[in-house]
Amino acid sequence: MKAMIPYLNFDGQAEAAMLFYQKVFDGTFLGQGIMYMGDVPGMEKLSDEEKKRVMHASLSFGKGCMLMASDILPSMGHQLVKGNNHYILLSPDTKEEADRVFQALAEGGKVQMPMQDQFWGDYYGIVIDQFGVQWMINYSQNG
Repeated sequence: MKAMIPYLNFDGQAEAAMLFYQKVFDGTFLGQGIMYMGDVPGMEKLSDEEKKRVMHASLSFGKGCMLMASDILPSMGHQLVKGNNHYILLSPDTKEEADRVFQALAEGGKVQMPMQDQFWGDYYGIVIDQFGVQWMINYSQNG
């Protein structure tokens, strides 16, 4: 396996979310940057609102990390169901980076478990960001 890349779906919020994550993680968009549904051949009949939705975005950050996202298209029968069956776990290089990323993700979101030293020896916390994405931040001094 070469990589495991989280792919997020949104209901019209993909652009805002990916720009937010670009800022949080100091990332760079790959390829053509953020691609929109209106730029896809065959999608000319979409509403103006749906043409502005994200078809695909790839964000690169850190040491080989990547996050991808797109929006759903309600006119094609897509329906977004937010659930609690997924988290994205980040392993920062320093405790300071763990705190910085946690606080940035918590802006407009909800802290489920504040960053704190855990019984297993790591520094760990859980936050749900303003877009409903669940994040675990785990800093380990042991690598």
